[in-house]
Amino acid sequence: MKRAKVLMIGAAIAAAGAVPAIAQAGSPASDDDATEVAIAGTDLDRASAAAIDHLGGGKVTGTEVRDEESYYEVEVTLESGEQVDVQLDQSFKVVGTGEDRSED
Repeated sequence: MKRAKVLMIGAAIAAAGAVPAIAQAGSPASDDDATEVAIAGTDLDRASAAAIDHLGGGKVTGTEVRDEESYYEVEVTLESGEQVDVQLDQSFKVVGTGEDRSED
């Protein structure tokens, strides 16, 4: 009886330890969201203006410094609801754009 109790407790502990790993693995944005750094201060103002000007409108809904594609990334949501990532270099020059493909 004592051995069965120990085995049940051990199984419960092992299962509890697996839950966070499973939850994290199932999260589509778990790869680098924790390390993202938002643009701040006057750089945020300049990056936002450059991105909105490039797209001809929209609302800034996210930013990141030094993402995998460029120095600055500005996520803009257009009136249509489409989200577009605008990639900027250190001089706030647009170096690329792309539809945001993250799954929410």
